[in-house]
Amino acid sequence: MAPTGEVKNEILSSALELIGNTPLLALDRLWTGPGRILAKCEFMNPGASIKDRSSLYMIQNARKTGELQPGGPVLEVTSGNQGCGIAVVCAVLGHPATLTMSKGNSVQRAIHMEALGANCVRVPQVEGTYGNVTLADVKEAEAEGLRLVAETGAFYVNQFNNEMNSASHYFHTGPEIWRQTGHRVDAFVTTVGTAGTFAGTSKFLKEKSPKTLCYVVEPEGSEPIKGQPITKPLHLLQGSGYGCVPNLFEFDTMDGTVTVTDEESTYYKKLVGEKEGLYVGYTSGANVAAAVKLLKSGKLPEDAWVVTVLYDSGLKYTPVPEELT
Repeated sequence: MAPTGEVKNEILSSALELIGNTPLLALDRLWTGPGRILAKCEFMNPGASIKDRSSLYMIQNARKTGELQPGGPVLEVTSGNQGCGIAVVCAVLGHPATLTMSKGNSVQRAIHMEALGANCVRVPQVEGTYGNVTLADVKEAEAEGLRLVAETGAFYVNQFNNEMNSASHYFHTGPEIWRQTGHRVDAFVTTVGTAGTFAGTSKFLKEKSPKTLCYVVEPEGSEPIKGQPITKPLHLLQGSGYGCVPNLFEFDTMDGTVTVTDEESTYYKKLVGEKEGLYVGYTSGANVAAAVKLLKSGKLPEDAWVVTVLYDSGLKYTPVPEELT
């Protein structure tokens, strides 16, 4: 607390200072034990998802190395959250941004990006349906993105292959969790899209405590990390479970996988709202479902603390009339 009479300046200079340092919340109403579920509230970032972290880190690095010049155009392929994060960063730093995204991803994400001054190119689906995006749909959005990069010369962020994606979580998300828990993390569990969050955070936590167990959450029927054939490419976890092992993924920090069904993801998404007062997305529901499964499995001590992530706001998923999709 500032001394009496001294005015403490708490005015931030830009939205970029709102990124990161998100609260770690105990979900004690949803899960009363044994053990405890601690959730990183990433929906509280200005772009309403964890992807703000990697967006800022990747763009800042590109500016530092000269790959991105002041005022230069930026392009990224996205399922929505990364695009929203890129849009936040580019709005503040003065870069025109173009994001290519499958039409299968919720239209709210496109609305969000364009509200921040970005151009969102919605690419028709080739395999999935609205709300269910497959790897083939992502590849189609990627092809359009690469075509635009060749046409415009824009800096391509390339989140699936950009090591600064993982680095953002190694240098920020992991240390925040370690500090907020008082250096106690029995297990860390999360879904995987680009694998940046898992790779960077698990690496940091394992270095701090090799006893920390790190688990990957995969949707039932799309479990390549577990080594299973893809039997259900269509699922509710937009932005993850694409049916491939991402290039940024690191097996040496993984202790196992947890399978979660669409029904379980939906149930715990709803429960987070009704018990904890938080409206989150399906990947958040899947993460909480996986944390509960781990605590019920007997693989952890009865008093274990399991840390997971509430990735984004449920407002990015709300169904809309078909004519708007």
